[in-house]
Amino acid sequence: MTVVVEKPGLQTTIQARPRTGQRHLGVPASGPADPLSMALANRLVGNSSFAGALETTLTGVTLKFRCDTFVAVTGAIARCALNGLSVQQHETITVKAGDVLVVGAAERGVRSYVAFAGGLAADDVLGSVSTYLPAGFGGHEGRALQRDDELSFCDTAARVSPNATPAEFRVPMLNAWTLRAGRSVETPSISDPERLFDTRFTVANRSDRMGIKLEGASFDTGSDGTMASVPVFPGTIQCPEDGSLFIMSVDAGTTGGYPRVAKVTRMDLHLLGQLRPGNSLTLIERRDTDAAIELAEKLAYWRAWLPDIADVI
Repeated sequence: MTVVVEKPGLQTTIQARPRTGQRHLGVPASGPADPLSMALANRLVGNSSFAGALETTLTGVTLKFRCDTFVAVTGAIARCALNGLSVQQHETITVKAGDVLVVGAAERGVRSYVAFAGGLAADDVLGSVSTYLPAGFGGHEGRALQRDDELSFCDTAARVSPNATPAEFRVPMLNAWTLRAGRSVETPSISDPERLFDTRFTVANRSDRMGIKLEGASFDTGSDGTMASVPVFPGTIQCPEDGSLFIMSVDAGTTGGYPRVAKVTRMDLHLLGQLRPGNSLTLIERRDTDAAIELAEKLAYWRAWLPDIADVI
């Protein structure tokens, strides 16, 4: 009961539940860069939200199946085909032994998620099978997938009722994004902090699972580069000495030595995984109390389709 990688794409990894409760030991969260999209894919094949699935980056993946099963593709907008015939994202796809599934290049967004009935089996390290590339553990031998890698499923007897994501729960993939963010510990240390929330930034080419650099405005931090390392988390926005902004993402380290000038709110963290170089990005300021209210509203909205949404975002 396996699937074989015919074309791995730019960077395709196995992702699952983040590693939590270990940041004090220097272990980042890892897990899917866009956990909401992965949860939607898993929902369509009867899995829990964090069952092991594939995360592709920009160029997609080609898979050949050696068994009958069910799959689903969500996330970045991409053309998908089964044996050369078009199949749709956000729908349960029935595959037979010998079938070939092609998930094409991302047209909007960055990462597609491919979920399989029963979930993917992978290396469990520190309580998660998610791949953490910088340290080379988890997933499939701690690395991005390569041609001819053979992947197996955790539950070969999983039962699936074909389904489709309702239109109101299909997250749009955009070229211009707005993220809600709040002020942080070192916000007062930069020049003109109001510009954080009054600037249209551009996502730079230096963007990956570690973090996302923003271009379009720079800030004077007054830092001489000797700031002591402090805790950082996914969503922390730092301002290095060159004055540019850098948003920490899922594979970012647990400490940093640059001023923490803002923080993306919890409810919008899942969008970081789809920010594409060249996209525009605007930060909208939210006070902590308002962000908490909006998070509760978002969780209530999504709970109708994903009952465990509070664990996902």
